Amino acid sequence: MDDALRTAPSTDEAGGSAVPTGRSTTAAPREVATGGAPWTGPAAAPTGQPGAAGAGAGWRARAVLWVVCAAVFMANLDLFIVNIAFPDIQRDLGGGLSTLSWVLNGYAIVFAALLVPAGRLADRHGHRGGFLLGTVLFTAASALCAASPGVGSLVVGRVVQAAGAAVLLPTSLALLLAVTPAEGRAAAVRGWAAVGGLAAALGPVVGGLLVELDWRWVFLVNLPVGVATLVLGARVLPRRREENPGPLPDAAGVLALTAGIGLLALGLVKSSDWGWGSAEVVGSLVGASVLLAGFVARSMRHPSPVVEFSLLRTPGFSPAAVALFLFCIAFAAMLLSLVTYMAGAWNWSALRIGLAVTPGPAMVPPVALLLAGPLIARFGLWRTAGTGALIYAVGAAWWALRVGQHADYAADVLPGMLLTGIGVGLVMPTLTAGATAVLPPDRLATGSAVVSMARQVASVLGVAILVAIVGSPAPQRFVHAFHEGWWFVAATSLAASVTAFVGLRPRRAALA
Repeated sequence: MDDALRTAPSTDEAGGSAVPTGRSTTAAPREVATGGAPWTGPAAAPTGQPGAAGAGAGWRARAVLWVVCAAVFMANLDLFIVNIAFPDIQRDLGGGLSTLSWVLNGYAIVFAALLVPAGRLADRHGHRGGFLLGTVLFTAASALCAASPGVGSLVVGRVVQAAGAAVLLPTSLALLLAVTPAEGRAAAVRGWAAVGGLAAALGPVVGGLLVELDWRWVFLVNLPVGVATLVLGARVLPRRREENPGPLPDAAGVLALTAGIGLLALGLVKSSDWGWGSAEVVGSLVGASVLLAGFVARSMRHPSPVVEFSLLRTPGFSPAAVALFLFCIAFAAMLLSLVTYMAGAWNWSALRIGLAVTPGPAMVPPVALLLAGPLIARFGLWRTAGTGALIYAVGAAWWALRVGQHADYAADVLPGMLLTGIGVGLVMPTLTAGATAVLPPDRLATGSAVVSMARQVASVLGVAILVAIVGSPAPQRFVHAFHEGWWFVAATSLAASVTAFVGLRPRRAALA
């Protein structure tokens, strides 16, 4: 598997998601299958002439790159700046942490559920139209979020944002590959994926600066980017669709997955308010169990399921996907816990919080792009990913042992930020590429979509479990409650490390 990883392009750089459509492409090359968009040759150029692969096609490819990367950057940046704005949103709109967590979880649940069907609809009706529709939805929903008078309308806006992102992201890579010559596709994929890492690095500071004006600016900033993307995209994006997009995925399965994850998150985040033994919590958890069990059963027999569970039998795929799932739970919980703690315990401003968080995300791109590859080549995927998750766990444990009521950023917070940043850079791209590298070519797109969906579900669980652990603590328990949250983050990341070390280690028969 390590050899396969070194030859396969990464489908997910740190902080960004290569989100394919979930369609199987039997004859497509590996890097093309990740986006679900085979190269269509000179016919995809606007002139339709053989010479279009020259200067005109080069200009068009660069223009398409700028358009799709602007939209992908907008969608990825939004994830990080909303976390920074969380305390200010709470002060302005009211509501406890369990209520406001739906600003994050509503987005993640809908995005996870719509990712595969939205991609296949775009395959069927056209990637250009899908990309522009997704951009319209995301931009309009950003305006709705900015104008929200309460938490309810803000959550509705976030749900519409997620629907737009679910259409926008899978079509963006397909459009880019459609105008990129074969020899430049691998570089195009890496550049497209690296946009997520850049958004992760800039997000905390940009979010802090915007919140200094008003938290609504974290959504208003999307409007000029979205409008510019629409205007330029309508001019330069190629008109194309898949000749054989395949059947649409199971609609009932989509609904069961959405409702099941939603009820599970509801039961977890409200457990401290309602009580674990309350009828509301028990009913939510039982309902989630029934719906998710039905989703699994239906997916195993449906001809076009949302998730192909047969992929789990692919050697190496399951342990990589499980390790990544566990790690993403820890990552989502960590990000929310730090922002909430600094605002609540230390009364720091959004800008100060953004600056304090930045060293962690800033470590991710250089580690992921410059260090992870050589380490995989020398020590193997299992050691690299396992060590990265272990380093991340040590960073979270550092906060649990050191962070207190009085702020000492350099001694108590910064070491943990650097360690967790290194961990993310080693784990995220390594496990994502590792999970897809072991798949056969005709299941690469579908497997990548399953991994992307699993990351979103893990984010929901990470936020929900953190809220359940921390709750709404009294002032004298505030520090202790977050220490428990960081121990949870450390334990979950440690479980991801063990899974990588044990599950991804090459078997003796394979070594022989």
